[in-house]
Amino acid sequence: MRDAMKKFMKSQLVIPLFSLFLLVVFNLIRDVGFFSINLTTNNQGYRVLSGNLISIFNGASAIAIISIGMTLITSCCKGQDISVAALAAIAGSVFVSVLRSGEITIPVIILAFVLSCLVSVLFSLFNGVLVAVFRIQPMIATLILFSAGRSIAYWINGGATPTVSSDFLTSIGGFIPGIPIPTPIIIMVIFLVLISLVLRLTTLGLYTQVVGINEGTAHLNGINSIWVKLIAFVISGVCVATAGCITVCRIGLINHETLLLDAEMDVILAVAIGGTSLGGGKFSLFGSVIGAFIIQALTVTLYAMKVPSAAVKAYKAAVIILIVVISSPVVKEFFVNLYKKLFKKQVEPKIPIKAS
Repeated sequence: MRDAMKKFMKSQLVIPLFSLFLLVVFNLIRDVGFFSINLTTNNQGYRVLSGNLISIFNGASAIAIISIGMTLITSCCKGQDISVAALAAIAGSVFVSVLRSGEITIPVIILAFVLSCLVSVLFSLFNGVLVAVFRIQPMIATLILFSAGRSIAYWINGGATPTVSSDFLTSIGGFIPGIPIPTPIIIMVIFLVLISLVLRLTTLGLYTQVVGINEGTAHLNGINSIWVKLIAFVISGVCVATAGCITVCRIGLINHETLLLDAEMDVILAVAIGGTSLGGGKFSLFGSVIGAFIIQALTVTLYAMKVPSAAVKAYKAAVIILIVVISSPVVKEFFVNLYKKLFKKQVEPKIPIKAS
């Protein structure tokens, strides 16, 4: 039992799970029915699940998907991509542009998604080349698209905010008929499982961590750090495009100025809360996804407490600062030393027996 506890305390999931536990306990004390799940009928006449818990999972789905790609970039590049929200706006604009070219059918939706992924991957590779080949610090390299990305999205649709309407799109952004769980949650779970399998069944996960821990050692062991970093940016591009398309389907339009606005900050915080070192190295995809849920749960909690929307960011910042400080190496080391002092076995000195 003690060994299992020690192993859990060293896990990267300790802080995110503990933070999530505190949020759950706080909400249950404040409102025992806060996490209740109801079966209701939506506007389309389907029986669907509703409630704060469903809203948290559904609202966090796009951030969780982007955080998967951000986790890999953070691990191997020792920095963060701050252009992900702007890239999502570009991908969403391409998605809408293709959909508006003709009748919206399933093949057209698939084509629009594939093209949005290709465009997003190309822009993400632009960031990747600056980081991997020219060795520019990730936050500086991605500052270019952070500044220009939404302008590019504006240009794609000629400055308009076109709307798209289709039962197929409604199903992607809402509910598939006969399935009571929101579709974005299902997409997020599938995405997480697929990326996790790729990392486990190949050496990509190991190579990503090795490059992040010590790039020189990785090179000596025959690992091409440039390719590892570029692959991370490719995966991030697909993640960003998926999140952008889901958001477009959810709201039924593309607004380059507001689509996933400030999402990059939530994504970076989700990765940090999830236990991935912002300085590169070991990472946890599941931890990052849990971090996204924590941020969304905190947002929903603040709105439920009637906190004004203008003050929500300030309250979130205060709580997140607390979580990040608690998860820092200094604080972790303090609690580990305290644990050792409190539970260390007292070994009685043996009295040597004199030979007669």
